[in-house]
Amino acid sequence: MVNLTLDTKKCMAELLLRDTFHEFLFIEGEITTFNKFSIDGLIRKEFYRDSPDEETIDSSQTISYSPWKKLKDFCFSIIKGKRTPLDFKFIFTLSESMIERMIKENDLDFRTEDVQGLYLNFRYDGSTLTCITGTSLKTFTLDKSLEHAFDKWTGAFFSAHDINWNKK
Repeated sequence: MVNLTLDTKKCMAELLLRDTFHEFLFIEGEITTFNKFSIDGLIRKEFYRDSPDEETIDSSQTISYSPWKKLKDFCFSIIKGKRTPLDFKFIFTLSESMIERMIKENDLDFRTEDVQGLYLNFRYDGSTLTCITGTSLKTFTLDKSLEHAFDKWTGAFFSAHDINWNKK
């Protein structure tokens, strides 16, 4: 787990205006402006049952959370305006394919199905944007290699998108 302070303006542009985070899954979020808005990213599959719409979901699909690209515009509509939000928090997890890639690229002794999630917890307090990483496994292990690889990957990800960061 690392706690990073981010370049707020650049990171917000990447989060809300570009497709940088589209592949991430959105767990939950809160945005406080004139009201507090809470968003749960859990997909409600029953909503799509017997839907005549083109937008349907395969009930056998293993993805439980919406990709950020589905919620980004909605969150942006709450945030945009002349005033900055009082605060917000967004919790993302890497998609299954991203986790699988990370395990392979780092030659780690983990199975994708044993990883509950690799999380990015963004928090804005009205002036500073921070991101805390988190790792959760479905099995117990003393092996911290996945956590260390994810922390390193996170710094490289932000750097690759020209988002300046500092460890707290």
